[in-house]
Amino acid sequence: MILLRWMIILVTFLTGSGAGGLAESLPPSSESLASRVHQYLDASDSEEAEQLLQTILSSEQASIEAVSRIIKEGRPYQSQPTGILPSEQIVVRGQTYPLSLFVPESYETAKRYALVVCLHGFGFTGEEYLERWRTRLGEDYLLACPTYPSGAWFTRRAEELVLETIQDVTRRYHIDHDRVFLTGMSNGGIGAWLIGMHHAPLFAGIAPMASGLDDVLMPFLANLRNTPIHIIHGSKDQVMPAHLSRSIAKELDAHGYPYVYREHEREHPIAGGHYFPKEELPDLVAWFDHQRREPLPRRVTLVRDASHFQPFTWVRLDATDPIAAFSDDLVDKRDERIKRRVYAKLDVSIAGSNRIEVRGEHVQRYSLFLNEQMIDFSKPVTVLTNGSLSFEGTVVPSVETLLRQARLRQDPERLFSIHLTIAITKPAP
Repeated sequence: MILLRWMIILVTFLTGSGAGGLAESLPPSSESLASRVHQYLDASDSEEAEQLLQTILSSEQASIEAVSRIIKEGRPYQSQPTGILPSEQIVVRGQTYPLSLFVPESYETAKRYALVVCLHGFGFTGEEYLERWRTRLGEDYLLACPTYPSGAWFTRRAEELVLETIQDVTRRYHIDHDRVFLTGMSNGGIGAWLIGMHHAPLFAGIAPMASGLDDVLMPFLANLRNTPIHIIHGSKDQVMPAHLSRSIAKELDAHGYPYVYREHEREHPIAGGHYFPKEELPDLVAWFDHQRREPLPRRVTLVRDASHFQPFTWVRLDATDPIAAFSDDLVDKRDERIKRRVYAKLDVSIAGSNRIEVRGEHVQRYSLFLNEQMIDFSKPVTVLTNGSLSFEGTVVPSVETLLRQARLRQDPERLFSIHLTIAITKPAP
Protein backbone atom coordinates (compact mmCIF):
# COMPACT_ATOMS: atom_id res chain seq x y z
CA MET A 1 0.00 0.00 0.00
CA ILE A 2 2.84 2.36 0.92
CA LEU A 3 4.74 1.38 -2.25
CA LEU A 4 1.66 2.01 -4.40
CA ARG A 5 1.14 5.41 -2.77
CA TRP A 6 4.67 6.54 -3.55
CA MET A 7 4.54 5.14 -7.09
CA ILE A 8 1.49 7.38 -7.64
CA ILE A 9 3.27 10.40 -6.17
CA LEU A 10 6.40 9.72 -8.24
CA VAL A 11 4.30 9.55 -11.42
CA THR A 12 2.79 12.89 -10.42
CA PHE A 13 6.27 14.37 -10.03
CA LEU A 14 7.35 13.06 -13.44
CA THR A 15 4.28 14.39 -15.23
CA GLY A 16 4.48 17.76 -13.49
CA SER A 17 0.83 17.64 -12.41
CA GLY A 18 -0.52 18.80 -9.07
CA ALA A 19 -0.01 21.89 -6.94
CA GLY A 20 2.83 23.98 -8.28
CA GLY A 21 4.14 21.35 -10.72
CA LEU A 22 7.17 20.39 -8.65
CA ALA A 23 8.71 18.41 -11.53
CA GLU A 24 8.68 21.59 -13.64
CA SER A 25 10.58 23.59 -11.01
CA LEU A 26 13.27 20.98 -10.29
CA PRO A 27 15.86 19.61 -12.72
CA PRO A 28 15.37 15.94 -13.69
CA SER A 29 18.26 14.85 -11.43
CA SER A 30 16.36 16.24 -8.45
CA GLU A 31 13.11 14.37 -8.98
CA SER A 32 14.24 11.23 -7.14
CA LEU A 33 15.65 13.43 -4.37
CA ALA A 34 12.25 15.10 -3.93
CA SER A 35 10.55 11.72 -3.71
CA ARG A 36 13.00 10.49 -1.07
CA VAL A 37 12.71 13.69 0.98
CA HIS A 38 8.93 13.41 1.13
CA GLN A 39 9.11 9.69 1.93
CA TYR A 40 11.46 10.53 4.80
CA LEU A 41 9.20 13.27 6.15
CA ASP A 42 6.17 10.95 6.07
CA ALA A 43 7.75 7.67 7.19
CA SER A 44 5.99 6.25 10.24
CA ASP A 45 8.69 3.66 10.93
CA SER A 46 11.82 5.12 12.54
CA GLU A 47 14.17 2.53 10.98
CA GLU A 48 12.76 3.20 7.52
CA ALA A 49 13.15 6.93 8.13
CA GLU A 50 16.78 6.54 9.17
CA GLN A 51 17.58 4.50 6.06
CA LEU A 52 15.94 7.12 3.86
CA LEU A 53 17.87 9.87 5.63
CA GLN A 54 21.21 8.20 4.97
CA THR A 55 20.26 7.68 1.31
CA ILE A 56 19.42 11.39 0.97
CA LEU A 57 22.64 12.48 2.69
CA SER A 58 24.70 10.35 0.29
CA SER A 59 23.21 12.17 -2.72
CA GLU A 60 25.32 14.86 -4.38
CA GLN A 61 22.12 16.83 -5.09
CA ALA A 62 21.18 17.04 -1.41
CA SER A 63 22.30 20.58 -0.70
CA ILE A 64 20.62 22.76 1.92
CA GLU A 65 19.19 24.93 -0.84
CA ALA A 66 17.77 21.97 -2.80
CA VAL A 67 16.29 20.19 0.22
CA SER A 68 14.82 23.44 1.60
CA ARG A 69 13.18 24.17 -1.75
CA ILE A 70 11.68 20.68 -1.92
CA ILE A 71 10.21 20.96 1.58
CA LYS A 72 8.85 24.47 1.05
CA GLU A 73 7.25 23.67 -2.29
CA GLY A 74 5.70 20.53 -0.86
CA ARG A 75 4.22 17.56 -2.61
CA PRO A 76 1.21 17.82 -4.92
CA TYR A 77 -2.05 17.49 -2.98
CA GLN A 78 -4.43 14.79 -4.16
CA SER A 79 -8.19 15.27 -4.48
CA GLN A 80 -9.97 14.74 -1.15
CA PRO A 81 -13.61 14.62 -0.02
CA THR A 82 -15.33 17.97 0.46
CA GLY A 83 -18.45 19.22 2.22
CA ILE A 84 -19.63 18.04 5.64
CA LEU A 85 -17.59 15.03 6.78
CA PRO A 86 -19.05 14.11 10.19
CA SER A 87 -17.51 10.64 10.56
CA GLU A 88 -13.75 11.06 10.16
CA GLN A 89 -11.47 9.42 12.74
CA ILE A 90 -8.21 10.23 14.51
CA VAL A 91 -6.10 7.57 16.25
CA VAL A 92 -4.04 8.53 19.30
CA ARG A 93 -1.97 5.88 21.09
CA GLY A 94 -4.12 3.12 19.61
CA GLN A 95 -7.43 4.71 20.57
CA THR A 96 -9.82 6.05 17.94
CA TYR A 97 -11.63 9.38 18.35
CA PRO A 98 -14.37 10.90 16.18
CA LEU A 99 -13.52 13.92 14.04
CA SER A 100 -16.08 16.07 12.26
CA LEU A 101 -14.60 18.00 9.36
CA PHE A 102 -15.95 20.64 7.01
CA VAL A 103 -14.23 21.35 3.70
CA PRO A 104 -15.72 23.96 1.33
CA GLU A 105 -17.25 22.44 -1.78
CA SER A 106 -15.12 24.93 -3.74
CA TYR A 107 -11.89 23.47 -2.28
CA GLU A 108 -8.99 23.49 -4.77
CA THR A 109 -5.78 21.53 -4.22
CA ALA A 110 -3.62 24.40 -5.52
CA LYS A 111 -5.00 26.93 -3.02
CA ARG A 112 -3.94 27.30 0.63
CA TYR A 113 -6.71 27.43 3.23
CA ALA A 114 -6.93 28.52 6.85
CA LEU A 115 -7.84 25.89 9.43
CA VAL A 116 -9.99 26.40 12.54
CA VAL A 117 -9.85 23.68 15.21
CA CYS A 118 -12.84 23.94 17.54
CA LEU A 119 -13.10 22.15 20.91
CA HIS A 120 -16.56 21.34 22.27
CA GLY A 121 -17.81 21.74 25.83
CA PHE A 122 -19.06 19.18 28.36
CA GLY A 123 -21.98 17.12 27.07
CA PHE A 124 -21.45 18.03 23.42
CA THR A 125 -19.66 16.52 20.43
CA GLY A 126 -17.52 17.86 17.65
CA GLU A 127 -20.31 17.22 15.15
CA GLU A 128 -22.67 19.53 17.02
CA TYR A 129 -20.09 22.32 16.96
CA LEU A 130 -19.43 21.70 13.27
CA GLU A 131 -23.03 22.58 12.46
CA ARG A 132 -22.87 25.81 14.48
CA TRP A 133 -19.69 27.09 12.87
CA ARG A 134 -19.48 25.99 9.26
CA THR A 135 -22.08 28.28 7.71
CA ARG A 136 -20.32 31.39 9.05
CA LEU A 137 -16.69 30.67 8.18
CA GLY A 138 -16.92 31.15 4.44
CA GLU A 139 -15.05 29.48 1.59
CA ASP A 140 -11.49 30.15 2.76
CA TYR A 141 -11.54 27.97 5.89
CA LEU A 142 -11.54 24.31 6.81
CA LEU A 143 -13.13 23.45 10.14
CA ALA A 144 -12.02 20.51 12.31
CA CYS A 145 -14.05 19.53 15.39
CA PRO A 146 -12.66 16.50 17.25
CA THR A 147 -14.70 14.80 19.98
CA TYR A 148 -13.17 13.93 23.35
CA PRO A 149 -15.08 12.23 26.22
CA SER A 150 -16.75 14.77 28.53
CA GLY A 151 -14.85 17.56 26.82
CA ALA A 152 -11.89 16.88 29.13
CA TRP A 153 -9.48 18.89 26.99
CA PHE A 154 -7.21 19.51 29.98
CA THR A 155 -5.72 15.99 29.72
CA ARG A 156 -2.53 14.92 27.97
CA ARG A 157 -4.31 12.57 25.58
CA ALA A 158 -6.73 15.33 24.57
CA GLU A 159 -3.73 17.54 23.88
CA GLU A 160 -2.29 14.81 21.67
CA LEU A 161 -5.65 14.47 19.90
CA VAL A 162 -5.64 18.14 18.95
CA LEU A 163 -2.04 18.00 17.70
CA GLU A 164 -2.74 14.85 15.67
CA THR A 165 -5.91 16.43 14.24
CA ILE A 166 -3.85 19.32 12.92
CA GLN A 167 -1.23 16.96 11.47
CA ASP A 168 -3.86 14.74 9.85
CA VAL A 169 -5.74 17.60 8.19
CA THR A 170 -2.57 19.35 6.98
CA ARG A 171 -1.31 16.09 5.46
CA ARG A 172 -4.48 15.63 3.42
CA TYR A 173 -5.52 19.19 2.61
CA HIS A 174 -3.60 22.24 1.46
CA ILE A 175 -3.51 24.19 4.72
CA ASP A 176 -1.65 27.46 5.25
CA HIS A 177 0.60 26.72 8.26
CA ASP A 178 0.57 30.42 9.12
CA ARG A 179 -3.24 30.43 9.45
CA VAL A 180 -4.15 27.68 11.93
CA PHE A 181 -6.50 28.76 14.75
CA LEU A 182 -7.61 27.11 17.98
CA THR A 183 -10.89 27.92 19.69
CA GLY A 184 -13.20 26.28 22.19
CA MET A 185 -16.19 26.81 24.45
CA SER A 186 -16.34 26.10 28.22
CA ASN A 187 -14.19 22.98 28.77
CA GLY A 188 -13.11 23.46 25.17
CA GLY A 189 -12.05 26.99 26.06
CA ILE A 190 -9.87 25.63 28.87
CA GLY A 191 -8.32 23.32 26.29
CA ALA A 192 -7.76 26.24 23.93
CA TRP A 193 -5.86 28.03 26.69
CA LEU A 194 -3.79 25.02 27.78
CA ILE A 195 -2.94 23.64 24.35
CA GLY A 196 -2.58 27.13 22.93
CA MET A 197 -0.09 28.11 25.64
CA HIS A 198 2.01 24.94 25.48
CA HIS A 199 2.06 24.89 21.66
CA ALA A 200 1.69 28.58 20.87
CA PRO A 201 4.05 28.54 17.83
CA LEU A 202 1.53 26.38 15.93
CA PHE A 203 -1.22 28.97 15.96
CA ALA A 204 -2.05 32.21 14.19
CA GLY A 205 -4.45 32.91 17.04
CA ILE A 206 -6.41 31.34 19.89
CA ALA A 207 -10.00 32.22 20.88
CA PRO A 208 -11.10 30.75 24.23
CA MET A 209 -14.78 31.28 25.17
CA ALA A 210 -16.52 31.12 28.56
CA SER A 211 -13.52 29.52 30.24
CA GLY A 212 -10.67 30.24 32.61
CA LEU A 213 -7.42 29.02 34.13
CA ASP A 214 -6.33 27.80 37.54
CA ASP A 215 -3.88 30.17 39.22
CA VAL A 216 -1.03 27.64 38.94
CA LEU A 217 -1.37 27.75 35.14
CA MET A 218 -1.16 31.52 34.78
CA PRO A 219 2.64 31.61 34.23
CA PHE A 220 2.21 29.79 30.89
CA LEU A 221 0.43 32.83 29.48
CA ALA A 222 3.94 34.21 28.95
CA ASN A 223 4.27 31.74 26.04
CA LEU A 224 1.69 33.78 24.09
CA ARG A 225 4.07 36.68 23.38
CA ASN A 226 3.72 36.15 19.61
CA THR A 227 0.24 34.59 19.49
CA PRO A 228 -2.86 36.80 18.99
CA ILE A 229 -5.65 36.22 21.54
CA HIS A 230 -9.41 36.79 21.31
CA ILE A 231 -11.36 36.16 24.55
CA ILE A 232 -15.18 35.95 24.75
CA HIS A 233 -17.13 35.63 28.01
CA GLY A 234 -20.66 36.31 29.24
CA SER A 235 -20.98 38.76 32.11
CA LYS A 236 -23.92 36.69 33.47
CA ASP A 237 -22.13 33.34 33.21
CA GLN A 238 -22.86 31.33 36.38
CA VAL A 239 -21.02 28.17 35.33
CA MET A 240 -17.65 29.79 34.72
CA PRO A 241 -17.91 33.33 36.09
CA ALA A 242 -16.54 36.16 33.99
CA HIS A 243 -13.93 37.03 36.61
CA LEU A 244 -11.97 34.00 35.36
CA SER A 245 -11.39 35.66 32.00
CA ARG A 246 -10.93 39.06 33.60
CA SER A 247 -8.08 37.70 35.71
CA ILE A 248 -6.43 36.31 32.57
CA ALA A 249 -6.79 39.70 30.90
CA LYS A 250 -5.04 41.33 33.87
CA GLU A 251 -2.20 38.85 33.58
CA LEU A 252 -1.84 39.60 29.87
CA ASP A 253 -1.81 43.30 30.69
CA ALA A 254 1.02 42.67 33.15
CA HIS A 255 3.02 41.03 30.34
CA GLY A 256 2.20 43.87 27.97
CA TYR A 257 0.65 41.46 25.45
CA PRO A 258 -2.13 42.71 23.16
CA TYR A 259 -5.47 40.86 23.10
CA VAL A 260 -9.15 41.30 22.31
CA TYR A 261 -11.60 40.89 25.20
CA ARG A 262 -15.33 40.68 24.48
CA GLU A 263 -17.73 40.45 27.42
CA HIS A 264 -21.36 40.11 26.35
CA GLU A 265 -24.54 40.43 28.44
CA ARG A 266 -26.71 37.99 26.50
CA GLU A 267 -28.43 34.99 28.08
CA HIS A 268 -29.64 31.70 26.61
CA PRO A 269 -33.04 30.26 27.67
CA ILE A 270 -31.36 27.05 28.86
CA ALA A 271 -27.65 27.84 29.32
CA GLY A 272 -28.08 31.30 30.82
CA GLY A 273 -24.96 33.41 30.34
CA HIS A 274 -22.77 30.37 29.74
CA TYR A 275 -22.89 30.16 25.97
CA PHE A 276 -21.42 31.59 22.79
CA PRO A 277 -23.89 33.96 21.12
CA LYS A 278 -24.06 33.64 17.35
CA GLU A 279 -23.94 37.44 17.20
CA GLU A 280 -20.28 37.29 18.31
CA LEU A 281 -19.18 34.99 15.50
CA PRO A 282 -18.97 37.51 12.60
CA ASP A 283 -16.51 39.69 14.53
CA LEU A 284 -14.49 36.64 15.53
CA VAL A 285 -14.27 35.40 11.93
CA ALA A 286 -13.29 38.90 10.82
CA TRP A 287 -10.55 38.76 13.45
CA PHE A 288 -9.39 35.40 12.05
CA ASP A 289 -9.27 36.98 8.60
CA HIS A 290 -6.64 39.49 9.74
CA GLN A 291 -4.32 37.17 11.67
CA ARG A 292 -1.13 35.64 10.30
CA ARG A 293 1.41 33.69 12.31
CA GLU A 294 4.93 35.09 12.50
CA PRO A 295 7.02 31.97 11.76
CA LEU A 296 10.34 33.34 13.05
CA PRO A 297 9.77 35.96 15.75
CA ARG A 298 12.92 37.73 16.89
CA ARG A 299 11.97 37.35 20.55
CA VAL A 300 10.56 34.23 22.21
CA THR A 301 9.44 33.65 25.79
CA LEU A 302 9.10 30.06 26.95
CA VAL A 303 7.75 28.70 30.26
CA ARG A 304 7.75 24.94 30.72
CA ASP A 305 6.90 22.29 33.26
CA ALA A 306 8.90 19.06 33.16
CA SER A 307 6.39 17.28 30.90
CA HIS A 308 6.55 19.74 27.98
CA PHE A 309 10.04 19.84 26.50
CA GLN A 310 9.02 20.00 22.84
CA PRO A 311 10.66 22.59 20.55
CA PHE A 312 9.06 26.02 20.80
CA THR A 313 9.68 28.02 17.61
CA TRP A 314 13.50 28.17 17.48
CA VAL A 315 14.09 27.35 21.16
CA ARG A 316 13.99 24.15 23.24
CA LEU A 317 14.59 23.37 26.90
CA ASP A 318 16.91 20.36 27.27
CA ALA A 319 17.68 20.12 30.99
CA THR A 320 16.48 21.98 34.07
CA ASP A 321 16.73 22.17 37.82
CA PRO A 322 14.00 20.19 39.65
CA ILE A 323 10.75 21.84 38.51
CA ALA A 324 7.01 21.13 38.57
CA ALA A 325 5.78 18.24 36.42
CA PHE A 326 2.16 17.78 35.37
CA SER A 327 0.48 14.39 35.35
CA ASP A 328 -1.55 13.11 32.40
CA ASP A 329 -4.53 14.89 33.89
CA LEU A 330 -3.22 18.43 34.10
CA VAL A 331 -5.55 19.49 36.92
CA ASP A 332 -5.47 16.57 39.37
CA LYS A 333 -2.04 17.06 40.89
CA ARG A 334 -1.06 19.77 43.36
CA ASP A 335 2.37 18.97 44.77
CA GLU A 336 4.56 21.65 46.31
CA ARG A 337 6.38 22.59 43.09
CA ILE A 338 3.09 23.08 41.27
CA LYS A 339 1.63 25.05 44.14
CA ARG A 340 4.70 27.28 44.21
CA ARG A 341 4.68 27.47 40.38
CA VAL A 342 8.28 26.32 40.04
CA TYR A 343 8.69 26.28 36.27
CA ALA A 344 11.63 26.76 33.91
CA LYS A 345 11.73 29.93 31.87
CA LEU A 346 13.69 31.21 28.89
CA ASP A 347 13.52 34.64 27.30
CA VAL A 348 15.47 34.63 24.03
CA SER A 349 15.98 37.45 21.54
CA ILE A 350 18.04 38.24 18.47
CA ALA A 351 19.43 41.48 19.86
CA GLY A 352 21.59 42.48 16.92
CA SER A 353 23.55 41.17 13.98
CA ASN A 354 24.42 37.56 14.90
CA ARG A 355 23.97 38.36 18.60
CA ILE A 356 21.51 36.34 20.68
CA GLU A 357 20.68 37.25 24.28
CA VAL A 358 19.10 34.75 26.68
CA ARG A 359 17.72 34.99 30.20
CA GLY A 360 17.01 31.71 31.96
CA GLU A 361 15.48 30.58 35.24
CA HIS A 362 15.83 26.99 36.51
CA VAL A 363 17.52 26.09 33.19
CA GLN A 364 20.68 23.99 32.90
CA ARG A 365 20.83 23.40 29.15
CA TYR A 366 18.89 24.63 26.13
CA SER A 367 18.99 24.49 22.33
CA LEU A 368 18.78 27.17 19.66
CA PHE A 369 17.66 26.28 16.12
CA LEU A 370 18.78 28.78 13.50
CA ASN A 371 18.69 29.40 9.76
CA GLU A 372 19.96 31.90 7.20
CA GLN A 373 16.97 34.20 7.74
CA MET A 374 18.00 34.69 11.36
CA ILE A 375 21.80 34.89 11.21
CA ASP A 376 24.62 35.39 8.71
CA PHE A 377 26.43 32.06 8.45
CA SER A 378 29.57 33.78 7.13
CA LYS A 379 30.09 35.66 10.41
CA PRO A 380 30.64 34.53 14.02
CA VAL A 381 27.62 34.08 16.26
CA THR A 382 27.58 35.37 19.84
CA VAL A 383 25.26 33.98 22.52
CA LEU A 384 24.98 35.65 25.94
CA THR A 385 23.16 33.78 28.72
CA ASN A 386 22.22 35.70 31.85
CA GLY A 387 24.77 38.33 30.86
CA SER A 388 27.68 35.91 30.40
CA LEU A 389 29.25 34.76 27.16
CA SER A 390 28.15 31.18 26.51
CA PHE A 391 29.08 30.78 22.82
CA GLU A 392 31.11 32.68 20.26
CA GLY A 393 32.18 31.31 16.92
CA THR A 394 31.10 30.29 13.45
CA VAL A 395 28.34 27.79 12.85
CA VAL A 396 28.10 25.35 9.96
CA PRO A 397 24.68 24.53 8.48
CA SER A 398 23.86 20.86 8.10
CA VAL A 399 21.50 19.06 5.71
CA GLU A 400 21.06 16.35 8.33
CA THR A 401 19.93 18.89 10.95
CA LEU A 402 17.61 20.47 8.40
CA LEU A 403 15.95 17.14 7.61
CA ARG A 404 15.71 15.86 11.17
CA GLN A 405 14.10 19.09 12.36
CA ALA A 406 11.75 19.20 9.37
CA ARG A 407 10.56 15.66 10.11
CA LEU A 408 10.06 16.46 13.79
CA ARG A 409 8.20 19.72 13.24
CA GLN A 410 6.26 19.02 10.00
CA ASP A 411 6.21 22.77 9.36
CA PRO A 412 7.62 23.98 6.01
CA GLU A 413 7.66 27.58 7.24
CA ARG A 414 10.20 26.70 9.95
CA LEU A 415 13.31 25.03 8.55
CA PHE A 416 16.48 25.01 10.65
CA SER A 417 19.91 23.86 9.48
CA ILE A 418 21.73 24.83 12.70
CA HIS A 419 21.27 23.18 16.10
CA LEU A 420 23.27 24.92 18.81
CA THR A 421 23.27 23.44 22.33
CA ILE A 422 24.11 25.78 25.22
CA ALA A 423 24.97 24.67 28.75
CA ILE A 424 24.44 27.25 31.47
CA THR A 425 27.31 27.53 33.89
CA LYS A 426 26.08 28.07 37.43
CA PRO A 427 28.05 30.51 39.58
CA ALA A 428 30.15 28.88 42.28
CA PRO A 429 28.44 28.82 45.73
